Amino acid sequence: MLTLVLLTLLAGSLVYSALAVVAVFRYLSVHPRKLETPEPISILKPLAGLDLGLEANLRTFFEQEYPVFEILFAVREREDAAVPIVRKLQAEYSHIPSQLFITGEPPYPNAKVFSLDRMLAAAQYDLLVMSDSDIRVTPDLLRCVASEFQDPKLGVATCPYRAVAGDSFWSQLEATGMNTDFWSGVLVARLVEGMEFAVGPTIVARRKVLEAIGGMNRIKDYLAEDFVLGKFAAAAGNGVILSSYVIEHHIGASDFRHNAAHRLRWCRSTRRSRPAGYTGQLFTMPFPLACLATASNPSLWPVIPLAFLVRAIAARVVSWGVLRARLSWWLLPFEDLAAFCFWIAGFFGNTILWRGRKYKLEKDGRFKLVDLRNDKIRT
Repeated sequence: MLTLVLLTLLAGSLVYSALAVVAVFRYLSVHPRKLETPEPISILKPLAGLDLGLEANLRTFFEQEYPVFEILFAVREREDAAVPIVRKLQAEYSHIPSQLFITGEPPYPNAKVFSLDRMLAAAQYDLLVMSDSDIRVTPDLLRCVASEFQDPKLGVATCPYRAVAGDSFWSQLEATGMNTDFWSGVLVARLVEGMEFAVGPTIVARRKVLEAIGGMNRIKDYLAEDFVLGKFAAAAGNGVILSSYVIEHHIGASDFRHNAAHRLRWCRSTRRSRPAGYTGQLFTMPFPLACLATASNPSLWPVIPLAFLVRAIAARVVSWGVLRARLSWWLLPFEDLAAFCFWIAGFFGNTILWRGRKYKLEKDGRFKLVDLRNDKIRT
């Protein structure tokens, strides 16, 4: 009976891999119109500390080939290590309007949302690009997303990202998963049900759409603020798309402890943001399912190379066809097994560690800071 169940799940995962390939070609078939009248854009950059390559990342936003834009930065305190870099770039690119805000301690759990809220209040323009500090882009980012927002029905766009790993094995493993499994899931969801959510470290949105859904105050208590932003916008009748512009997400070179904490945080957050979708991630794992089926019945060993072949083809199509990311084939089986273990772990526990602080996750995706002095929830 167990073997039959595992083979059924494996068959479903192979169908899913085929859907991922179809989803890639459906995504690539959409092209934005040529930009006719560039509208001004406000770039919002929340910062916290000295990310690897921070100066190079921020520099790419100053070097946009676009007629009118501004850049707003926010840090929590004046002593933040990112401040000297921002000041240096402001002096170097003095012809680009920019501001730096010192926000102080956030009054609610999501510090990033607090920074965005402060910058949003000062931003001049309706079209907003909200981008994390570990993002690197080419000079045509703004031109590309502006062309997509010529559609008056469009409210929010998610930029796909190509994960760029650091030197550590665990960083390379995670990047392999991001560039294959993660975006396979997003693309299949887009194919099957449409984009009714937003993900990732760079999101483009219209100010009026944010205001219509209740502003940053509506998403301030959620850990996955990007996901719910897109979800609320779609529910309000606004168009949400997966942009044609691919950014670079530099994830650094973390060791196993930090990498595991990050992945576990991601899993626990996803399970609460999208419960059915999280359970369905089992179908994205043909290789582990094939290994389990073989463990239950060793005569089924041929399904392991079959599952890996199908998985590898889908991974190649997603990583190269959409992201233009190089794929290290030998990492795939290790990443698949690691992802399976983290997926199981995501069903257990309701706390996460984020930037040195402990938080408790609620069932609806909201989260609260835990006071480590007496282990009570701080409201």
